Amino acid sequence: MTLETPPSDANAPTRTGYVTLLGRPNAGKSTLMNRLIGQKLSIVTAKAQTTWQRITGIHTKGHIQAIFLDTPGLLLAKDLFQHSMLEEALDAVREGDVIVLLVDATDPLHEAEKKAIVEALSLSTAHLLVVINKIDEAEPDEIARISEWASSELHCEARGISALHGPGVEALWSEITEALPEGPFLYPPDDIAAAPVRFFVAEFIRETVFEQFREEVPYSVFAAVDEFREDQDPVYIKANLFVERNSQKGILVGDKGAAIRELGRSSREKIEEFIGRRVYLELRVKLRPKWRRREKDLGRFGFRVPVGKSGNDGN
Repeated sequence: MTLETPPSDANAPTRTGYVTLLGRPNAGKSTLMNRLIGQKLSIVTAKAQTTWQRITGIHTKGHIQAIFLDTPGLLLAKDLFQHSMLEEALDAVREGDVIVLLVDATDPLHEAEKKAIVEALSLSTAHLLVVINKIDEAEPDEIARISEWASSELHCEARGISALHGPGVEALWSEITEALPEGPFLYPPDDIAAAPVRFFVAEFIRETVFEQFREEVPYSVFAAVDEFREDQDPVYIKANLFVERNSQKGILVGDKGAAIRELGRSSREKIEEFIGRRVYLELRVKLRPKWRRREKDLGRFGFRVPVGKSGNDGN
């Protein structure tokens, strides 16, 4: 799908701003950003809470530049790692010029989740767009209930889309462009992302972990690129997979290394498609006990360490 530029004359002022994509896990935020930008930047899997850190995607069309902030899903945080993800989302709310709240029409919100959304939105006075996603799969009664909640609690009219298949996305894009403030572009027009390539390489590896392994294992694996040599052909990439327990290390490696070979093959194909070059990918699994509960490890891995939350920073 190609997004159209709103009609304008050649002298129209440029509009640019941050568009925060907000919602609980699996609401479709990453799918929507990928569709709006026209390229896969955010990883997408069937498992909930795949996005761990904020992803910045940029779409420039004519005199419009929208800088999308794909956020970790809003959740009721129970530990340091979840608090870190929640802070990422709340910071994006504070920074957004436009907030797009996605609500999954196939999975009704609980009262505690509605309260968390209202509290998050109270941090901002930005233009709010409430978007009901997956309307092609939802019951009409549920769509009506979400619309009523948006009207009564958020004082905002909801609109429906299918981020996966496209209906309603073009109209949403038009609403976003109209809400962006006037101002100069913040990024060169050809840029589509703010993060370096090696960040997305690590994300594609992590996505493959989510696809290949089950239960708690994907949630305990952090991927980090150790070496990235573009001057070689094929491009040489060495990445480390940090796990919390030896049992997880054994699962990732598999019988005689079969699992990690398959992980490497699938990850390499995604990376090659993304960078447009042949890749030699070397994966290593390393033990980092309790990394999700250690402030030092979270900070080292690039996560925001929330102030005032308890964490074990011991050895």
